[in-house]
Amino acid sequence: MAKKEVKGKITNAYGAEQISVLEGLEPVRKRPGMYIGSTGPDGLFHLLREIADNSFDEAMAGHADEIIVTLLPDDYVSVFDNGRGIPVDKHPKTKVSALETVMTVLHAGGKFGGEDSGYKISGGLHGVGASVVNALSEQLEVIVERDGGMYKQEYSRGKPKGDVKKVGTSKRHGTTIIFKPDTTIFTEGTRFDYQRVVDHYRQQCYLTKGIKLIAIDEREKGQHDAYAFYFEGGVASYVRHLNHKKQPKHENIFFVEKQVDKAEVSIGLQYTDDYTETLYAFTNNIINPEGGTHVQGFRAALTRVLNTYARTKGYLKEKDDNLSGDDVREGMTAVISIRYPEPQFEGQTKGKLGTPEVRGATETVMGEALAMFLEEHPKDAEAILSKCVLAQRARAAARAARDTVLRKGAFEGLTLPGKLADCSNRDPQMCELFIVEGDSAGGSAKMGRNRDIQAILPLRGKILNVERARLDKMLSSEQIKNLVIALGTNVGEMFDMSKLRYHKVVIMTDADVDGAHIRTLLLTLFYRYFPELILKGHIFIAQPPLFRVAKGKNVKYAFSDAERDKLVDDLAKVQEEKAKAKKGKTEEVEEEAEVIDGEDEVVKTVGGVAIQRYKGLGEMNPEQLWETTMDPAVRMMKLVTVDDAEKANEILDILMGAEVAPRKKFIQTNAKHVKNLDV
Repeated sequence: MAKKEVKGKITNAYGAEQISVLEGLEPVRKRPGMYIGSTGPDGLFHLLREIADNSFDEAMAGHADEIIVTLLPDDYVSVFDNGRGIPVDKHPKTKVSALETVMTVLHAGGKFGGEDSGYKISGGLHGVGASVVNALSEQLEVIVERDGGMYKQEYSRGKPKGDVKKVGTSKRHGTTIIFKPDTTIFTEGTRFDYQRVVDHYRQQCYLTKGIKLIAIDEREKGQHDAYAFYFEGGVASYVRHLNHKKQPKHENIFFVEKQVDKAEVSIGLQYTDDYTETLYAFTNNIINPEGGTHVQGFRAALTRVLNTYARTKGYLKEKDDNLSGDDVREGMTAVISIRYPEPQFEGQTKGKLGTPEVRGATETVMGEALAMFLEEHPKDAEAILSKCVLAQRARAAARAARDTVLRKGAFEGLTLPGKLADCSNRDPQMCELFIVEGDSAGGSAKMGRNRDIQAILPLRGKILNVERARLDKMLSSEQIKNLVIALGTNVGEMFDMSKLRYHKVVIMTDADVDGAHIRTLLLTLFYRYFPELILKGHIFIAQPPLFRVAKGKNVKYAFSDAERDKLVDDLAKVQEEKAKAKKGKTEEVEEEAEVIDGEDEVVKTVGGVAIQRYKGLGEMNPEQLWETTMDPAVRMMKLVTVDDAEKANEILDILMGAEVAPRKKFIQTNAKHVKNLDV
């Protein structure tokens, strides 16, 4: 194997022979969703990630320490790294430049050759990144600086405009890729979200310590926004960032970074006064939201070491039960970052790591380092064990409460909550549960629903804010207890996804401040105690109309002020045309009061068009509620998703937590973005 010396270090050579070729590029433009997930905002951002991830791979391989991501006018994006530069010499198999091979051939890259390749560890293992971005870009330009020269090649929708040309000399080394996404592919728009760029690459810099990333927004003339990130602390710095708005239980953050066999393991850990666990797991800088073998190894070591220490130091007496996994994870913030050559993932999304060897490596590193940390930091150890023992006692109380409340309820086949109007169908995939606000809306929903597949559960007022409550207190709330029984899944360590009685759980509240508050409380409950329901796509938000717009028997519904105005104009034109046909002239119709369908409410009319503003679902009769909000054939519903778990955690902590100052600052900062606030 060829070696070369760089600044006194021996490194693997990186030339054309390291670029492997697997197959062609033709399918990308025909089926872009297969390669980037979608052609919406997520797919657009995926393009940037594919290019920048190659730069981070250079950094993880030890060949780069600076990356610059710049958003340019006309939706162009530039990504620069000071790595080795993509090879430009002729590839032995394709007989064209290795640069052109990387940019135009699917599965061509330096990440397939194992120990002899250009990379031992990388996030972009499939080698499709650069070529896919090229295929889905109107214009793309690559500038390579290496071996004293500067080289350039341009492409249009994946096809080279010419050969790679040497355009000058350079003392630098690195790669710059400038691309403009194809508007015929990304029909929803090609403008990147700068805040999303900043948030994502801040996270990547925490995971790749010692690398500097600069994110720049130069799209607006005369404006220049820039963020620079550089973290020497790695995942320990990341844990500190995650906890910056929480109250830590101990001062020193646990941190370990060690290699066992092929696995490089980095773990950061700190406990806070929260009642929930915050854990992020990564493999080669790719987040694994479903965990995997590294998380299994981490949790096994955490529980074992804390129990051993608790027994040895007397925190647990002989008669006491061991701390459970839930006990030792309450209030914990942890980041696990693994680097491993050719990891195995379960599924195409890399959401769960499946490499068996990683579990043992993680458990070994975590176990040895945590045992040493506890001995060396007795005050921190005392705070951690006190938190865990308190969690154990609270969980025992919660278990007793749950057993009393739930085991004697639906889980033994007995009565469902009295307020629940259940559906007759028993196939969960067909069934829907509508959670509605108050008895008035509940009455309309019960009368207007499809009784075969739709169940209705009215709530009385606002439910408990579970962000500030443990499970035992949560289950003392009658409203939450009824909801948990209706769902059928149980809660806490007894949660069983297979027992879910409704595959669509729909939050249906009024379109006012109180309704929004109740919706937020319910979302907090689901995110903290039933996260799988959100991750598996079972939680929805109903979209009832704000206005009923009518002219005679012609009735329409509007979901915004703009839609209302358009409907009024359209119906007024119809009235105008009828007047012309009847009288040969247009008569101006003054605003007047009108009674609709014999209802008691007087409704404002404009140009002969009646407009009714719905303040609550209770104002809608059953037929209206069905045809606008509940009929599967015509209704609109929003699926609740979690695109950024870190951001979701932070916002819930701010808005629903005990600290007033962060919430006040958040409201003051974001108030200017709120339109049409209904007070």
